[in-house]
Amino acid sequence: MTSLLTDAPEQTPAPARRPALRVRKDGLEMPRGRRWWQEVGWRHAVGLAGVAFAGFPVLYIISAAFNPLGSVATTEIIPNTFSLVNFETLLGGSKGPFGLWYLNTLVLCAVVSVAQVLLSTLAAYAFSRFRFYGRRGGLLALLLVQMFPQFLAVVALFLMIADFGRIIPGIGLNTLAGYALVLMGGALGQVWLIKGFFDSIPHELDEAARIDGAGHFRTFTSVILPLIRPVLAVTGLLVFVSVIGEYILASIFLTDNSVKTLAVGMFGIIAGDRSNNLGVFAAGSVMIALPVLLLFLYLQKFIVGGLTAGSVK
Repeated sequence: MTSLLTDAPEQTPAPARRPALRVRKDGLEMPRGRRWWQEVGWRHAVGLAGVAFAGFPVLYIISAAFNPLGSVATTEIIPNTFSLVNFETLLGGSKGPFGLWYLNTLVLCAVVSVAQVLLSTLAAYAFSRFRFYGRRGGLLALLLVQMFPQFLAVVALFLMIADFGRIIPGIGLNTLAGYALVLMGGALGQVWLIKGFFDSIPHELDEAARIDGAGHFRTFTSVILPLIRPVLAVTGLLVFVSVIGEYILASIFLTDNSVKTLAVGMFGIIAGDRSNNLGVFAAGSVMIALPVLLLFLYLQKFIVGGLTAGSVK
């Protein structure tokens, strides 16, 4: 019995692993890491830089709000000690009726937001769906008016509200109702935004509703209105943010301490002593940001849900 002995095949060493390369248009090879940086990496770097640039003031204000010393020189990004003394001082009333200012601002924001969204929606629906004499001129006039800021008409608005107050004291100067009327004039700025959304809705929906016997109002409320929830949510949020931070007109029309808004009241706190009142001002700023944050989180589901559900089948 013989055994056959065969030589084992020689094992060649595996080639060294080379980085994945990509052939460019000019025929040259480019490493994968460099490819990732040129395509998406630089975008991440720019995004992180933007987040850092925008987040630094927010972190500084939050740190100053919880810093018991509450001055510019002692405020750091990460304070050594945390305290609620600034919030206690603010809510205690020694710097002013912060609770009343807060309530005035929330009521004003709610009323003006609802009124502006309602007026803008009705006007945008008319410009989008109806054809009438002067329609094109009206749209151009709305566009022209938006080129000028509202405070350019502050003298005329002041005289107008003063005259209203002589006839109806409830809507005159130093009244929230009179100031709300002034802010409602900003509803013109939302008409173009909502009209563009109306134009994207097919007219076949209106025709189908009319065949079923629905009038213009029923068509608007039952068919069109549910489809425009995304733009209504965006418009309401923009109006709310603009009203809660409006200072120029509020400082002119609201001078009594009992009718001031947060913007005017908080400026009075920081204007007295900018260094030592920084902590109290920062605490108020944090509390002012809470309604905006909560409203954005609440309306986010309407924005996303309305965009996905508002399709034509």
